[in-house]
Amino acid sequence: MIKKSKTTKKPKATLSTLKHHTLRFVQLGGLNGVGMNMIALEYENDIIILDCGMMFPDETMLGIDYVIPDITYLRRHKKKLRGIVISHGHEDHIGGIPHLVPELGIPVYASPLASALIAVRASEFPGGKQIQLRTYQEKDELKLGVFRVRFFRVTHSIPDSFGIIVETPLGEVIYTGDFKFELSNHVPTKDEFHQLTKLNGRVPLVLLSESTNAEMPGHTVSEKEIIATFDAIFAEAKGRLIISSFASRIDRMQHALSAAQKYGRKVAVSGRSMIKYFDAASKLGYLIYPKDLIVQLKSIHKLPDHKIVVLSTGSQGQQGSSLARMAFKEHAQVQIKPTDTVVISASPIPGNERSVSAIVNNLCREGAEVIRNQHMQVHVTGHAFQEELKLMLQLTQPKYFIPVHGEYYMRSAHKKLANQVGIKDDRIFLLENGDIVEFTKTSAQKLKETAPAGVVMVDGLGVGDVGEVVLRDRQAMAKEGMFVIIATIDGKTGQLVSSPDIISRGFVYMREEGELINQARAKVKQILSKRKGNVSNDWSNAKQKLREEIGQFLFAETQRRPLILPVVIEV
Repeated sequence: MIKKSKTTKKPKATLSTLKHHTLRFVQLGGLNGVGMNMIALEYENDIIILDCGMMFPDETMLGIDYVIPDITYLRRHKKKLRGIVISHGHEDHIGGIPHLVPELGIPVYASPLASALIAVRASEFPGGKQIQLRTYQEKDELKLGVFRVRFFRVTHSIPDSFGIIVETPLGEVIYTGDFKFELSNHVPTKDEFHQLTKLNGRVPLVLLSESTNAEMPGHTVSEKEIIATFDAIFAEAKGRLIISSFASRIDRMQHALSAAQKYGRKVAVSGRSMIKYFDAASKLGYLIYPKDLIVQLKSIHKLPDHKIVVLSTGSQGQQGSSLARMAFKEHAQVQIKPTDTVVISASPIPGNERSVSAIVNNLCREGAEVIRNQHMQVHVTGHAFQEELKLMLQLTQPKYFIPVHGEYYMRSAHKKLANQVGIKDDRIFLLENGDIVEFTKTSAQKLKETAPAGVVMVDGLGVGDVGEVVLRDRQAMAKEGMFVIIATIDGKTGQLVSSPDIISRGFVYMREEGELINQARAKVKQILSKRKGNVSNDWSNAKQKLREEIGQFLFAETQRRPLILPVVIEV
């Protein structure tokens, strides 16, 4: 059973509030952050879901691996659920599936590569085999209850990325997913233009368009720039080449494979997620290379350095990633040499800058040459800049517009772009997670009712079992340390059997602060000595007293508030 945690308290949306012949847009995730994308469309007795992603935790979520959306709203309306439709295979759009879909028991529709990646990830979870995974092709049309779903291919940083067109009784909903235009002279390529003609002919009811780069003026750089840069790097490198990127950057892998083949190098893959993505993309034919181009990582020592390329995870400075282990001399097969050239083919996600810098610093200490985007064009974004976002708005000309995917300032900038192409404020909805917009034939309004829209925290195998209380304890330990009091008590008399043991971690160094510890020990004896008679049944009051009084004593002495853990052992 998945439990919810850290849920925003808002008025509940109930089944009785849904009027006949209305379409509801329910924002379950994807706002005020980059990740955890999830949207529900509801018409009378049918609900479909667009994407089901995860998001990395913020700095306050100590020990949390990632977060996924709260699906309380979907649980309430489980009988109405018809399916989940996935736009592409990035974790911020598919990462919640192994945790949430087994409980919902509905089919997941995804493109071939996204299906393969979902299957790989689902295989790691106990309920993964329960997921009904169905693959769609570009020309397919899905009938999910009252909804008809079609697709248009978009350019993004992973193959098999699609925009989704949902035909509803009130009109079409166009969801772009993540996209950019691979522009040629500032116009879409021939293939992109062909895809976009699928949007023409009717005025859609609403456009849901991503907002990641809505503050960036102009047009995105073409991925073709990377091909030229890689060619130059491969031509100049004298020793090993180590290329680190997102594991999902299949196109970046292909550039490296093509350059390696051209310059007579063998390729090894390092990092669990990189290997999984590489294998899945190879099986589906998205990576093209001769079989003898690939070598096992454990065999690279048999080749001269100028004949080796290593594809590696760790472009975001992730602890324990392949590149991190190389940088900190913990990698079993790759030890950094002064002759190595390391290419970090990614831009740091906000919040990861310090981790990336630490890795770069250590790589440089070992003498490696590190190439990043500051030096050469080794990374381009997969998210549209302002002119491309405006082009999507102009091509679709929606009746209503909802900016999705991103922080509030990104979506606010996207709203201004919509104003520039003629969409008025009363036709644009800037939402928060949990907001509901209700459409009729003649109007649209944001409702006062909202859906639960907190986050469910995933910590190891635990899903939703870490709540705000646990996080507060972790934060207290991280900031002020912990102070453990162990008291051994005679169960019959309630008296201390021996002097209390005190363990301090992250608070004070016990040898240097012996007097403080001795005073605290005396204080514990004083508190426990006040208890009289047979008290073997309940020590909760005594523990609470220890927390309060020892906490006040330590704060008075140190101006710090460690987490105090009293332990009472009866003998």
